[in-house]
Amino acid sequence: MIEIKDTFNKELKADPDVNNNRRKVLNAHFSYVTPKKVKNAKLIHVSDVLINDLNWTDFSKSEAFLNIFSGNQVLENTKPFSMCYGGHQFGQWAGQLGDGRAINLFEINHHHQQLAFQLKGAGETPYSRNADGLAVLRSSIREHLCSEAMFHLGVPTTRSLSLISTGDAVLRDMMYDGHPEYEKGAIVCRVAPSFIRFGNFELLASRNDIDNLKILADYTIKYYFPEFLDSENKYLMFYEKVCQLTLSMIVDWYRVGFVHGVMNTDNFSILGLTIDYGPYGWLEDYNPSWTPNTTDNNTKRYQFAKQAEISHWNLFQLANAMFPLINSKTELENILNQYPQQFKAQYHQMMMKKLGLFNNQIDDVQLIKNIEKTMEICALDYTIFFRNLAKIDSTTQNPYEMVKEAIYPHTGSNETLLSFLEIYQNRLKLETLDYETRVKLMNAVNPKYVLRNYMSQMAIEAANNNDYSLVKELYELLKQPYNEQIEHQKWFAKRPEWANNKIGCSALSCSS
Repeated sequence: MIEIKDTFNKELKADPDVNNNRRKVLNAHFSYVTPKKVKNAKLIHVSDVLINDLNWTDFSKSEAFLNIFSGNQVLENTKPFSMCYGGHQFGQWAGQLGDGRAINLFEINHHHQQLAFQLKGAGETPYSRNADGLAVLRSSIREHLCSEAMFHLGVPTTRSLSLISTGDAVLRDMMYDGHPEYEKGAIVCRVAPSFIRFGNFELLASRNDIDNLKILADYTIKYYFPEFLDSENKYLMFYEKVCQLTLSMIVDWYRVGFVHGVMNTDNFSILGLTIDYGPYGWLEDYNPSWTPNTTDNNTKRYQFAKQAEISHWNLFQLANAMFPLINSKTELENILNQYPQQFKAQYHQMMMKKLGLFNNQIDDVQLIKNIEKTMEICALDYTIFFRNLAKIDSTTQNPYEMVKEAIYPHTGSNETLLSFLEIYQNRLKLETLDYETRVKLMNAVNPKYVLRNYMSQMAIEAANNNDYSLVKELYELLKQPYNEQIEHQKWFAKRPEWANNKIGCSALSCSS
């Protein structure tokens, strides 16, 4: 059923020590690891879209599928492994990190593209440090639903194939406040062309392991950027492409109002894919300084407004790691120096589409600043406001009625909103597209439904009582985030009052 096409663990350098003990791993790209067998594997949910694309519909219903993706069975002729990498965490170099609770099972070639399958929460690895390598149902539900939600939103992302409960209890201190409790264990199978991160390159460069740095870069170019393979400047072209992919991903985050929460360099994909769904969230009442990560409460390093700045900083760290192969400070700096302006241009065009403006005018830059300030002052729900903005035309008699649903309780004056709406309607008079076409285009970039944290928390609480119906309902809802789905209208709503300060609904820790 599965045609194995492993490359990473065949072409890159393995750790010669096959013992699964925590250690510093030198002169290697990965370590062989066997997943921990679980007590009572139960399939909670699969991504039927991904299953169908793989043509695994019948296979997904089999005992073999459950055994393989719970870690209870290692496929013949495969050698599971965990990757060795480092990273900057909250701006500080952390040294060796690695796959502390992720184990790569195998790769296949699908539609002429490599796909790697990885278990998250399948037990300890040499990189687990003081942790157990396991994951809990709470965080696994969030990762499973969000991976697929982002895919259907059109945001570059890793995918989630399956969500499996293990039957094992896992001890976690959810808020890091000295009150650990046992929670239900679970495993997610993540899928991506590759799970290589900025940190893979950073660790090798930090150790001056240039031979293995070159091997890794050559491997990455060979399988994921083959268009540069025969170029004399292949490493520089590869780096520039990574910058472009990262930029596109970040602009999409802003488009849908997504906040990652932990933008460490070890959480940045070399392919520009959103990876490592921990304390993420979607903007609700517009607050540019909001971060969903309680660990980041003091500095707010990874707040919504700074995501472009942090991605630029992360790319600077990658440039430092790639420098031994490129050996041209000037060319790397040129690429990095262009990034802020490229972001500014792409962000502007993205916001124009969200506003339904397609004939560029000289005052549009100020208009976008105006809407951002209005959303902040008036505490407007990011998703609801932009979605309902499409209901307004230059001739709408009472535009406030169209968007008032987006207003959270606030201390600001609605005069600010009324003033913006007047400016917006006057600006719409300069557009040439007919109303129906403009609405269609706006609704294609402004989702109606996103995975708000309170929604995830409701699904988690039900699942803890062995009720997975809400996991399935939300999954179905989020497969069509741009469609009206009148039958699911209840989810097109602001965060309820009860969720304002509830754990898991407004902010989260990194605990999983």
